[in-house]
Amino acid sequence: MHGFRRGWWLALLLLTGAADAAERIALVGGTLVDGTLREPIQDSVVLIDGERITAVGSVGTLPVPAGTRVISTEGMTVLPGLWDMHVHLMINGHADYEHWDKTYPDRFRDVIMPASAKQLLLAGVTGARDLGGPLEDSIAVRDAINSGKIPGPTLFVSGPFIQKKPYPGTEQFRWGVDSPSDARRKVRRLAEAGVDVVKLIDQDQMSEAEVQAIVDEAHKHKLPVVAHAHRPEEIRRGLKAGVDCFEHTGLGASPEYPEDVMAALRERTGNMAAGPIFWTPTIEGLFNFPYTVRNHEFIDGDAWHEGLPPDIVADIRHSLEHPERIAYFQQTPQRWPTLKRKFQQLRESGVVMLVGTDSGIPMKFHSGSTWNELDVWVNQLGVPAVDAIRAATYWPAVAMKADKDYGSVVEGKYADIIAVKGDVLKQVALLQRVDVVIKHGKQVK
Repeated sequence: MHGFRRGWWLALLLLTGAADAAERIALVGGTLVDGTLREPIQDSVVLIDGERITAVGSVGTLPVPAGTRVISTEGMTVLPGLWDMHVHLMINGHADYEHWDKTYPDRFRDVIMPASAKQLLLAGVTGARDLGGPLEDSIAVRDAINSGKIPGPTLFVSGPFIQKKPYPGTEQFRWGVDSPSDARRKVRRLAEAGVDVVKLIDQDQMSEAEVQAIVDEAHKHKLPVVAHAHRPEEIRRGLKAGVDCFEHTGLGASPEYPEDVMAALRERTGNMAAGPIFWTPTIEGLFNFPYTVRNHEFIDGDAWHEGLPPDIVADIRHSLEHPERIAYFQQTPQRWPTLKRKFQQLRESGVVMLVGTDSGIPMKFHSGSTWNELDVWVNQLGVPAVDAIRAATYWPAVAMKADKDYGSVVEGKYADIIAVKGDVLKQVALLQRVDVVIKHGKQVK
């Protein structure tokens, strides 16, 4: 009899699990900004069956089938889940990289990276590009998320940076190259491990043949190449080699990008047959630094504690006791006045701008980086809110060739959807408190 009862309960649990996996959900009543060029839909209805969206319409025209769980989005803006195209799961805002890299590598995979991923997801980030981490750890965390073992956004990972020579003590997640053949060998190793993108930095220290070998080998394996743009020659060599996306608003305190760089960008963006070229400016950390160094109450918040044990939280807090002394930002006062001009140059050049944050660098917590980037774009740099939202939803999916399944609230795509109380198109900073998060049809917040 006991065996029968155990069997009956097991069957019931399996049936319940199957029902949950194929749950039907309706989001009803909110204003839908769907990530496409369509006008917002008032009184929207979004139907979800299992992992995917089955229909999108409005109250009065799209009935909700019987047996569907209704989530009211009245008074809310409904959006595709956000993407952050430049995160570092292996770091969490600590001010001392040397200390972090020596202390925590054995806790990256099981503690730190899962905590970072969960913080992103709870902040409404359902897709992210992790640009720089130990290879095996990056793959393991990505796959654990995809299999449902741990919560987090859908990840696209690069594994280690590829550069001319790794900085001392960082060899676990930075790989050097010493020839074109070695460059190809390193990229093949990444491709065979299953990375989604190749991260290239300091390419101005490489020979042109080495840079070209990296890009060609990556493209041979259908992997996009993301490259730093801190210095003019990094951009020049990246453009010549065919890099797909540049990262950061660089060039230190230079007041603008050189004219030859801008001319090369305009020529590249004018080549429609080559498709768009992408740029992730990661500008907010620099732009807001003069304010945050004096007004750092956010460090006392606890959203960034999620998933981290007390000893790591205490270590991070201790490192941030004196924000004004953080060496990472020592040149920011000189860089700050140049940021608007360079951001505008990029917009005028025709590149497709992507929202990414460098989340994880000092004082940049995964729980708040993405909405802060959007806020700066809209309220300080003049980007229309709907364009900024598309730069954090639709265009990232296009950049990662995943737009068949992600990036907009459209029939047939995965149900990665967030909802926020209020009008996000008028007050984009409302994204700092996302009320509803649905990933692959499952409500996680």
